[in-house]
Amino acid sequence: MNRRLFLALIPAALAAGCGFQLRRYDGLPFASLYLDAPGGSAVTQRLRAMLASDKTIRLTATAAEAAAVLKITQEERVKSILTLTGGGRVSEYKLTLKISYAVVGKDGTELAAPETFELVRSMTYDDSLHLAKGAEEQLLYRDMDEGAALRIVRRMQALKPADARQ
Repeated sequence: MNRRLFLALIPAALAAGCGFQLRRYDGLPFASLYLDAPGGSAVTQRLRAMLASDKTIRLTATAAEAAAVLKITQEERVKSILTLTGGGRVSEYKLTLKISYAVVGKDGTELAAPETFELVRSMTYDDSLHLAKGAEEQLLYRDMDEGAALRIVRRMQALKPADARQ
């Protein structure tokens, strides 16, 4: 039993010794934030869930109450054919999520320049597994939504506005 415990602790000790640390969520440099996004936006839902668990920031109902406004101007999902078989059937799809956003201050000043980025995943396809591939597509989009929300939050964490904590 002691030998197993010792062998299990070796990788942990090596990782701790090299200075490795997991990424942490340090909070945003704003006391309050308003999310200005399309109604059915999946990325916005992920952002709301992430920020709702943060006790240091308050999500406001209107832009006038917030210290900063996150404007998601575009959220586009595209499913395109990546490869075909010799018989002309689809064998792979390319799934793309394109997001455009900007962060503006209470007075309308630009805190973060508008940014557009794409997340891309490829998915194999088989006609005989139609239901399973539909579920896989939903999982891949959900993963991309989560990745997009994390990317936006990390960029907002890096902002250092002079009067962010109002």
